[in-house]
Amino acid sequence: MYQEQKPSRTEFVPVRHLSYHVRQWGQPDAAQPPLVLVHGWMDVSASWQFVVDASRNDRWIIAPDWRGFGHTRAPGPAPDNYWFPDYLADLDLLLDHYVGERAIDLVGHSMGGHISMLYSGVRPERIRRLVNLEGFGMAETQPSQAPRRLAQWIDQLKSLHRGEMALKAYDTVDGVAQRLMKTNPRLQQDKADWLARHWAAPNAQGQWEILGDPGHKIINAQLFKLDETLEVYRCIRAPVLSVTAAEDSLGGWWKGSYTLAQFQERLKAVPNARSTEVLDAGHMMHHDQPREVARLIEDFLDTRN
Repeated sequence: MYQEQKPSRTEFVPVRHLSYHVRQWGQPDAAQPPLVLVHGWMDVSASWQFVVDASRNDRWIIAPDWRGFGHTRAPGPAPDNYWFPDYLADLDLLLDHYVGERAIDLVGHSMGGHISMLYSGVRPERIRRLVNLEGFGMAETQPSQAPRRLAQWIDQLKSLHRGEMALKAYDTVDGVAQRLMKTNPRLQQDKADWLARHWAAPNAQGQWEILGDPGHKIINAQLFKLDETLEVYRCIRAPVLSVTAAEDSLGGWWKGSYTLAQFQERLKAVPNARSTEVLDAGHMMHHDQPREVARLIEDFLDTRN
């Protein structure tokens, strides 16, 4: 199994009636901005371990499990759906707790990358530099889609409450590792075995359950409004590095309804953005090429202009 080079420590922080699970590496340092790493959909903070181990520097790193993922759960029954603005508020309160008024370096992957972009426009004074790893956001929607979208949201809520959207449980942790490798064929066995023990946990029946609420599978009742998103992007003051994988995961997921070229067009709204690519990598680039991702992050964060 994969051996951690830089073990993390974890704690729980009260945030908006939640007990937020937060992972840290390194120690607070007055000479360097704190580095905050935020994970994507159906992922966990431990997912950053390989990049942390590959990093040359020993920085103070803060990585939360988003609400409803990992070990960040609401007391009592889990919510039956999640609202995107909550992630922005959660991050803001976590930064209040850990760093006060200090500006941070922020790195986000996938859903976490999109959250990071929005947060950097909403709170531009809090971000020194931003790295977006495949945080594409969503396909543009039109007002005509609203009636069907709301009906679909209601139907999925009913399905969830009938128990029809539960996440699959696995008989063994090896089954979880195999699932991870099926989803990402580039993931090596030793990393899959290590991740499986952080991505899932045994339940009372001895099966391994994914650490993610089924409510995350519910479609957002609100349409994705591109014009509003671009206005937020225009407010970003920090330099931004957008990193995509050589394998076009965006095209594979959206089947032509949202393309990499369209995302690159959106990036033009960011005042100071540059782009680069990681070869021999898919969407989970921080698992596929952790050394290259760590190098790109560190070189960009260390750049003076």
